[in-house]
Order: sequence, then C-alpha cells, then structure tokens
Amino acid sequence: MNVVIKELCNNPKQIHDVQEFLFKMIKLEFGYDYVPEWHQDIVHMDEFYINSKKNNFFVAYVEETGEIIATIGIRAYDKDFPEFRHLYSKDTTSSIWRLFVDRRCRRCGLASKMFCIAERFANEVGFKDIYLHTHKNLDGAIEFWTKMGFVVALDSEDELQTVHMDKQIHELEINPQVTDFRHAVTL
Repeated sequence: MNVVIKELCNNPKQIHDVQEFLFKMIKLEFGYDYVPEWHQDIVHMDEFYINSKKNNFFVAYVEETGEIIATIGIRAYDKDFPEFRHLYSKDTTSSIWRLFVDRRCRRCGLASKMFCIAERFANEVGFKDIYLHTHKNLDGAIEFWTKMGFVVALDSEDELQTVHMDKQIHELEINPQVTDFRHAVTL
C-alpha cells in the first residue's frame, strides 16, 4: 500500500471526509461522539487549521483508493491553562491536535511520519516549542510521544487521565515546504 500525505485544503468535500474520519476515530478511541466544547476545531477546520499561515492539518490517504488513514493538526498554542501561562505563547509555541491512525495501519511508522511532517512545518513557520496533551488510558500514547522527544510537563491526575507534554524544536535543517509526501506502508 502506498500512502500520500497532503495538506488539508479549503475544499468542502475534503473537509467533510476528514471530519467524518475524525469523529469515527474519536468514537473508537474515546467512546463518545461530538462534544461542542472539545471539538470546535473539527467543526471549523478552516478557522483552526486552513486560514492561518502558522497552522496546518495533514491527511494521509491510501494512494490507490483515496481512503483516509491518518491525520494530524498543528496550530499556534491557543489554550488558557493557568498553569502554563508563563511557559507557552501563541507566538512561539505550536500545539499538536488530532493525531489519529486507522487501527489497520498502526505500528508501521505512519504516526511518526505524520508527526515529523508537522514538526517540520512548525519549525518552518518559526515556532520554538510544541505542546500537546494526551491521556494515560490511550494504549501506547505516552510511550509514543516520549519516543518523539516530548517530556511530561504536567500529569493532571484528572478523570480523563490527561497528561500535558512539550518539546523544544531544535532548528531543524529542512528543504522548502513540500505538500505531497509519499510514504510506503506495509500492512
């Protein structure tokens, strides 16, 4: 199977297909449907990921069929967690959102590739740090993000088992932005 990773563009059909994939994955991973206070970025993808030059959303497709198999969003840090006001700013900190990989395509390097593309983008647009939050009850999540170079900034010890993590971006040497990434995946 060949995988093509592309930037999400302002195409209503493409956005709709990505939204369907995201809500399907949220239901599979977390067991719930649309929650307005948590999913505004999915409903308004153009505002959160497409219209700003410092934000982006990447989608992995099976080249032969066009099926969506993975996603990742990156945007300027836009949360207002009191415990992080002194650490993160929208000017220097990006944040990772919506990294999902279809269960059939896991453990083959696709999530790592998706993150590397997002990190490269963050570096190109001038961010110095990357923030994310994940959950201890997601199988392999903490281990994956640690492998990607993140460290735990705060374990919230809340009912959602939220863990906040961050990583400094070390001036990566990069080529000019490419919008069509090809990656071979063996299932």
